[in-house]
Amino acid sequence: MTQQFHRVGLWLLALIWLAGPVLAAKPDKPAKKSSKDEVVTISTSQGTIRLILFDDTPLHKANFLKRAQSGAYNGTTFHRVIDGFMIQGGDTNTKDADPSNDGLGQASEGTIPAELGPGHQHNYGAVAAARMGGPVGTPSSSTQFYLVENHDGTHFLDGMYTVFGQVIQGLDVIDKIAKLPKDGRDRPTIEAKMTVKVEKLKRKKITKLYDYKYE
Repeated sequence: MTQQFHRVGLWLLALIWLAGPVLAAKPDKPAKKSSKDEVVTISTSQGTIRLILFDDTPLHKANFLKRAQSGAYNGTTFHRVIDGFMIQGGDTNTKDADPSNDGLGQASEGTIPAELGPGHQHNYGAVAAARMGGPVGTPSSSTQFYLVENHDGTHFLDGMYTVFGQVIQGLDVIDKIAKLPKDGRDRPTIEAKMTVKVEKLKRKKITKLYDYKYE
């Protein structure tokens, strides 16, 4: 099974989307940690997924929140799913009527510098950035992301792709999406379109509501 993940993982996560300019913006100096945090809610016809994003991957967190708050993810779909591995989405091409360009991305979208801190692993429900093939440290896609569906994690990817968040509710929904019927390109034949919103809550409330413990 591990060899299978290596094979499909390196192919599926080495996206074919066109490389654009690297987004060179640097995060501000670390500020005092806020008592509040953003909860991202992804609503699909299969159910609702909620996640938080890590403070120590600031470029990915800021980029994802900006896109989510602008509505850029609304109407996109999880376009590539592999049961026992991951579900991948976020490509704006999935909004059009042409499924053949799903996953290709757009050159104007740019990339995000990798943030490969050692503390975040590909655990069940991890939120990670897809990227083009290449050596470790290759910049991430600024749009496409994947959620780890393997209950044991996909740890052969640790240190290779930026993990920048964690699902705190709706792991069962990831499983449902991963099990959707699909075509030969691993695209679900039943669409899993998403609507994404962001809500800022006190960290203590997030812990109480979702049993998520901040480190």
